[in-house]
Amino acid sequence: MGISRIINRVAVMLATGLGLGLIPFASGTFGTLLALPIVWFFWDNLGCYWGWQAALAAGLSVVAIPICGAAERHYGTKDDGRIVADEYLTFPLCMIGLPWNPWVVLMAFLTCRCFDIFKPAPANQLQAVKGGLGIVIDDVVASVYSLAVNHAIYWLILRRLLLATE
Repeated sequence: MGISRIINRVAVMLATGLGLGLIPFASGTFGTLLALPIVWFFWDNLGCYWGWQAALAAGLSVVAIPICGAAERHYGTKDDGRIVADEYLTFPLCMIGLPWNPWVVLMAFLTCRCFDIFKPAPANQLQAVKGGLGIVIDDVVASVYSLAVNHAIYWLILRRLLLATE
């Protein structure tokens, strides 16, 4: 087996979220679950310093492009439902500047999935972009929307509730 075949297999394995994308229903939601240990590990080690979080989130989003592109070529279908790397590698964008807390993570997960499913403009138009970039860019935009809503909910409501329970 040649090195390019091995790289392609690894890319497809990563693109399918280590198999989570192969679940026949809600594959994007199941795929997003893979982001939780990633965010937990880095947020626990980086704390809430948003600059490092933003750099990591941007880097993961960029890494998703060739992974998703390789899987799209492998499956021969535009943004095949089995490809979930765009979900789990862009989810950290939804958490930039927010603390790792079960309620905050749940809020971010739910808003991320909602914006990814409903894709408000211009996210829906960006799906037309070809290749890995087209698979990932709409999720990046949806994640930025999610991030804005998450911060609004956190600072206006959730932070006060969390402080009140301490």
